[in-house]
Amino acid sequence: MNVIDVTPRPAAVSSIVRFLQSRLTSILGILVILTALKWGTLLFVVPQYETVIVTRFGKIVRTVTNPGLKIKIPVIDKVHRFDKRILAWDGPPTECPTKDKLYIIVDCFARWRISDPFLYYNRLNDERSALSRLDDILGSETRTAVAAHDLVEIIRVTKGRKPLRDEELEKSGTVLPSTIPEIELGRGEIEKQITERTRQKISDFGIELLDERFKRSKYNPAVAEKIIERMSSERHQIAARFRSEGRGEAANISGQKESDVASISSTATKNALETEGKADAEAASIYAAAFSPPDAQELYTFLRSLDVMRAAFEKDTTAVISTNSDLGRMLKSMSEAVAPPKPAR
Repeated sequence: MNVIDVTPRPAAVSSIVRFLQSRLTSILGILVILTALKWGTLLFVVPQYETVIVTRFGKIVRTVTNPGLKIKIPVIDKVHRFDKRILAWDGPPTECPTKDKLYIIVDCFARWRISDPFLYYNRLNDERSALSRLDDILGSETRTAVAAHDLVEIIRVTKGRKPLRDEELEKSGTVLPSTIPEIELGRGEIEKQITERTRQKISDFGIELLDERFKRSKYNPAVAEKIIERMSSERHQIAARFRSEGRGEAANISGQKESDVASISSTATKNALETEGKADAEAASIYAAAFSPPDAQELYTFLRSLDVMRAAFEKDTTAVISTNSDLGRMLKSMSEAVAPPKPAR
């Protein structure tokens, strides 16, 4: 059964009712809502680590810092996201001279974050522009700081550093005592100066510079090759000096050895001769004491004569000996001693 509402309505209300009752219009409305939800033109999500700026026709209408699901007008509103976290800047290697006219290549890095998203968006708009501006400002401040200090200030960190020394080598004069030049600031203070000066300049861009450090400092390749050659030459000179001193010391040791050998040999020969002389003197005294009595002298004379005869008559020998000589008398006495006794008459 159909019920017809015959309640009188104004003409405007009737037109609205007829419009809403149109099936085609309802379907189109549902499709528009579904499309808006699907493509995120109506809703957007703000993470905890991001700040969102919503612009309408290029003008900032609001800044969203609280995380969650947010609503915007499709097509008209645009969302710009900015990171709240600490961001990294890794600058390109920069070649610059030091105060003592040495060319080095300095490689730096820094940490920064967006402190004022509104100012950051108006001045820089995106992270690429921010990194480009940091390249310009940090690179300029780094070159200025390096040019105002000596190389030792860029390299050294601690003050009052003392070199390691070898006392034995220094006493011998092989290695001269060395000293390390003192520093006034050091690398840490120079980095702080660069950070403070850069921080003042980039604060107008909505950026806060947290810290800046030197990653690496090295010589220019052309200069480094010459320095390496000079260092190699110095090492070769030191090595040659060591070898020369070693050869000299070896010659001294060899000479001292020969001198000691000659001294020891001379002392031994002297002691041997003294001992031999004492032995000969003692033997002579013994012989003298033994042959002092007349009987001993006769025995000695007899024994010496026997030795002479043994040596003289070792082979078949014919000799003419006078009976008045000592040898003749001795032979005569010997023959009489061994001759058989004569029979008694």
